[in-house]
Amino acid sequence: MNVREAVPVPDVFDPRRYAAGVPYDAYRVLRDEHPVAWQEEPEVLGWPAGPGFWAVSRHADVVRVLKDSATYSSHLGATQIRDPDPEDLPFIRRMMLNQDPPGHGRLRRLVSRAFTPGRIERFAAVARERARTLLAAALERAARGDGTVDLVAAVTDEYALLNLTDLLGVPESDRRLLLRWTRQVIGYQDPDEAGPSVLDASGRPLNPRSPAMLRDMFAYAHQLAGHKRRHPADDIMTTLAQDPELDGPELEMFFFLLTVAGNDTVRSAAPGGLLALAEHPEPYHLLRDGKGELDLAVDELLRWHPPVLTFRRTAAQDTELAGRRIRAGDKVVVLHASANRDERAFADPGRLDLARSPNPHVSFGDGPHVCMGAHFARLQLRLLYAEVLRALPVLRPAGPAERLVSNFINGIKSLPVRTG
Repeated sequence: MNVREAVPVPDVFDPRRYAAGVPYDAYRVLRDEHPVAWQEEPEVLGWPAGPGFWAVSRHADVVRVLKDSATYSSHLGATQIRDPDPEDLPFIRRMMLNQDPPGHGRLRRLVSRAFTPGRIERFAAVARERARTLLAAALERAARGDGTVDLVAAVTDEYALLNLTDLLGVPESDRRLLLRWTRQVIGYQDPDEAGPSVLDASGRPLNPRSPAMLRDMFAYAHQLAGHKRRHPADDIMTTLAQDPELDGPELEMFFFLLTVAGNDTVRSAAPGGLLALAEHPEPYHLLRDGKGELDLAVDELLRWHPPVLTFRRTAAQDTELAGRRIRAGDKVVVLHASANRDERAFADPGRLDLARSPNPHVSFGDGPHVCMGAHFARLQLRLLYAEVLRALPVLRPAGPAERLVSNFINGIKSLPVRTG
């Protein structure tokens, strides 16, 4: 008997199990016994069954997949576990996230022009004051009540959303639209976030990334771009709207990517980092006393709570990974949260070490698709955590955090804490 095969392969697909927490024990079994493991993809939460996929759990193998776009394509089947409808695939492939080099590189260079050092510096001053204002209001409400506050509702959701809308140049009257679209796309597996499903003619839920579901977002993107051409300002949409190399569909997809990924990366990472600090009072107090570097702490909190749990690739050719034969066309899904706890890459990975260095976490991916906004996300997190450390002598849980039902985003829906 093969001893390895005698250890059952745990299910890490079902999005409902993530509402109870990231399944780190199951990830450990996968890394030790089944580093590249076949996962079934049954029907769940009304979404149809899929063909299954290979789950990649070790850090070295995750990095290998992410760096090798020739073998593991983002373009063939896009980057979500669930297969898009075949008629939607050409549309979905237009997004930069779902392209391979060299086309991906061209689009990346175009949008990177918008993230100028001067723009980011001016943004930082606004974000710092925003964090301070939101925290002050939250503490005031807590003091008038029972001394507890939900940091997601009071601080982090608003912080992420308003930062993004400032950077994009979205008018104040339209800002709630971006949060609605983010919830529709990111939280579609969670009934609390997505709301009632929109069904197709056969009674199946419509893919939230399909053209039909994104029509109003794209119409708004064109409307906003037209406004920016007539009334230019110091924001990203002005830069993109005036770029002659970007056609209309590319502009639509950039707006989609920046709205969803730009919002939800910080929206997920910020409360996850604060939860880690609340659950680890000693590192929190050391950091508050100035006995640690905030830059290192930000990266360790990202390792501890990666905002993205999984990304999918599709094998472009027959290959082998960790002794498993993978056929062309197979789905290959990397598990970021598992890679970040791999004992082969991190010393004592189950310990929150705010001084950890080096820290090769993959929370922002790796290879050609490494997160373009990683620097911007780190900046927002650093500013927020600095204000939390300044404002809150004590940070401790006031109840369990409520987590998103999702096998894609490591979301926190509520984070009740005591502030005194």
